[in-house]
Amino acid sequence: MKKVGIIMGSDSDMPVMAKAADMLEKFGIEYEMTIISAHREADVFFEYTKTAEKKGFKVIIAGAGMAAHLPGMCAAIFPMPVIGIPMHTTSLGGCDSLYSIVQMPSGIPVATVAINGGANAGILAAKILAVADSELLAKIKAYAAELKEEVAVKNAKLQKIGYKNYTK
Repeated sequence: MKKVGIIMGSDSDMPVMAKAADMLEKFGIEYEMTIISAHREADVFFEYTKTAEKKGFKVIIAGAGMAAHLPGMCAAIFPMPVIGIPMHTTSLGGCDSLYSIVQMPSGIPVATVAINGGANAGILAAKILAVADSELLAKIKAYAAELKEEVAVKNAKLQKIGYKNYTK
């Protein structure tokens, strides 16, 4: 059973959306990734979103370039959490995407992450699912411990050799 749907409007979004998929894989969460255009194939989009719950999706992660049509319309149709990833754009640097997501009308919430924040979208989806899954919660806690250890290792190196000699 698929638990997370990942959708993007174009294959140019793939590098960012793949980071979400990578995090879901790290936590052992099933997902389905789809390229779908809310503008160019509205009927396909509506069918995808209307049947997402029946397919077992608990969360949808949707990329948004310039406008927030994918995450916004998903949130209007899909009854469970939608996470929008604002994509960096050449015209406005992704601020257009970000503002579009965070300005959803009352009653149609869309969670958002940083511009090009694919990894955080995957982590947020995992945390949402972990509310009802103690095994998944344990994996998230272990991941947080890994992050903490990485910082400690970097700090130990800095303290040992000093900032003038520090390189990654």
